[in-house]
Amino acid sequence: MPDELRTRYGIAEWYGQDFTSLAATQRVVFAKHALGESDAEPPTCPFQPNHPTCSKKGGVCSIQRYTEDNDHRLGQPADEPVITCPRRFEEKSLVLRWLAEVAGFPTQETQVAGEVPFMRSTETNKPAGKIDMIVAHVQGENLRWHGLEIQAVYFSGKGMTSEFEALRDDTHEPPPYPSEVRRPDWRSSSAKRLMPQLEIKAPTLRRWGAKLAVAVDRPFFNAVGGTSDQPSQDLNEGDIIWLVTSLERSAAGTWQLARDHWEVLTLEDSNKRLQAADTVSREHFESALLSRLRPL
Repeated sequence: MPDELRTRYGIAEWYGQDFTSLAATQRVVFAKHALGESDAEPPTCPFQPNHPTCSKKGGVCSIQRYTEDNDHRLGQPADEPVITCPRRFEEKSLVLRWLAEVAGFPTQETQVAGEVPFMRSTETNKPAGKIDMIVAHVQGENLRWHGLEIQAVYFSGKGMTSEFEALRDDTHEPPPYPSEVRRPDWRSSSAKRLMPQLEIKAPTLRRWGAKLAVAVDRPFFNAVGGTSDQPSQDLNEGDIIWLVTSLERSAAGTWQLARDHWEVLTLEDSNKRLQAADTVSREHFESALLSRLRPL
């Protein structure tokens, strides 16, 4: 049986915490927050500057495949986590500092700005599109900058409500095995979401003499082709700076954002990657089919 049919995706990080390290009592608290059943203040986000209240519905930062143990409880992780919340990329400003380094900007002189209006409606004259982040260096009257788009991964399958309900009602160890089949939706995240952003923004930035960087995690990048056979790190050879991160275990046992790989690709080569799609296996297809069949 293929691995994807013997494992299921479950929570890897929840409200900024490693899911497998949470005690059952804390899982109950988080589940009530996720279901909107708690009057207490929502947990804060440990990854954003100043640690504001978590704004992501359900509070799931990343997901991961798990095996099922003999008691039908959560088994061992089967691979690395997949980031599902864009705020997860903000840990310790790692991506921003990385882009500044790639661009050759002195760290102490680098400035950043978020959600800068990039397009304006022809009907209302109001902002109609923004660049997620700008990393800039100002020296006298000389302004140099590059844009940054952050792309987390959507998942397909049933929503997380049933998962939160099971965690709310369960006080045993280890946690319950995921109740539904869910998986990262690479197609929606890449061709449907990220590619239009690149097509709209990169040509204009190219004319303006700036680059557009994209921050993704390693599972996402692998899903769209992975590292090039001969990766270029020459900013003059492309339009898109791909900053590929990974989640690695820290000495304390928590997940931490880390640099993995970066390379420069043209807009055209980036789009070819994002448009690519493979046919799933018959077993995978029929498993999904069985979960969706209903009486006529």
